[in-house]
Amino acid sequence: MEDDTAFPQDNQVDAIALAADIVSAYVSNNSVPMPELPTLLSRVHEALTGLGQASAPADPEPKRLTPAQVRKSITPDALISFIDGKPYKTLKRHLTGHGLTIETYRERFGLPRDYPTTAANYSAMRAEFARTAGLGHKRRKSTPKSAETDEAPAAKPARSRKPA
Repeated sequence: MEDDTAFPQDNQVDAIALAADIVSAYVSNNSVPMPELPTLLSRVHEALTGLGQASAPADPEPKRLTPAQVRKSITPDALISFIDGKPYKTLKRHLTGHGLTIETYRERFGLPRDYPTTAANYSAMRAEFARTAGLGHKRRKSTPKSAETDEAPAAKPARSRKPA
């Protein structure tokens, strides 16, 4: 005969005893107020019992968007995100905050490859700023120094001190 008294039936871990051991080890190294101990113990127990269960997928497959929804999301001043519904001038930073790239965002929501990533007015404003700053053009050569040498040299100023 085998002695199975060390383990609960069906090889399941005794979650209550394990939670008590974890909490006692935590409390021995950290200060926890007495009224918070039952809450801590129940949270650890819930976490331990939840480990063996399959969790629901974190990101369920979203519905395919209609062409009307895609058109509505594009406004001259902003692009409406399909993740949180908020307007953004540019989507790149918002998407990287959610762990997505522009390509995965387009695939996830079934957007066309030509779906914009910046608002039209924002792009126009940045382009105008670049034009006024002279970006995109080769630098003009500076005026030749020979034009400056055609003028007569300036006269020396008079001495301000008396000779000794």
